[in-house]
Amino acid sequence: MSKKPVRIAVILSGCGVYDGAEIHEAVLTLLAIDRAGAEAVCFAPDVPQAHVIDHRTGTETGETRNVLTEAARIARGKIADLATFDAADVDALILPGGFGAAKNLSSFAFDGPGCTVNADVEKAIAAMRAADKPIGALCIAPAILAKLLGGQGITLTIGSDAGTAEALESLGAHHTVTTHGEIVVDRGLKVVTSPCYMLDAGIAQIADGAANTVNALIEMAG
Repeated sequence: MSKKPVRIAVILSGCGVYDGAEIHEAVLTLLAIDRAGAEAVCFAPDVPQAHVIDHRTGTETGETRNVLTEAARIARGKIADLATFDAADVDALILPGGFGAAKNLSSFAFDGPGCTVNADVEKAIAAMRAADKPIGALCIAPAILAKLLGGQGITLTIGSDAGTAEALESLGAHHTVTTHGEIVVDRGLKVVTSPCYMLDAGIAQIADGAANTVNALIEMAG
């Protein structure tokens, strides 16, 4: 009897680096999951975006968009409301980065260490921890884990930005400086993080970081 593939929940925060999920990080995470023989299950919260950015000019458009609707673009429509998430249905969870992680999944971009985390995101992370299942985060998404798990002394990375690292350490997290493609594994909390576009990176380096994170999650899920 063949073994069932590892199922990895991918929590998206919209579509586009400045106001949603970083598209390269999200797609390369999905690619890494598929290449590893695992199965991706996409989720996003059904909430309005904090704002909408014209990615050509960098300015706000004044539009209103929905995080789940926008994230469905990346997932090719195969995505569920994060409110329906059940940790029993997956073996691991990963959060790609992009400003959406710090604007829509949390308010870290606006409030720093005093940020709040979307209630469905918080519930999903808590459920995975309660089930002792691994969690990954790329780019700025580790800020969410610092907010939720800093009190447990989580070890993580966002690369080498001193200001951001200091903010995360103020929440109780332990930050490790990393470079392209590197990961930091907190085996006690079963958390894997990689800096991706928190560094000045090329797309191949993003692919390395995503793949290394996904492979570590699969190893821990096994």
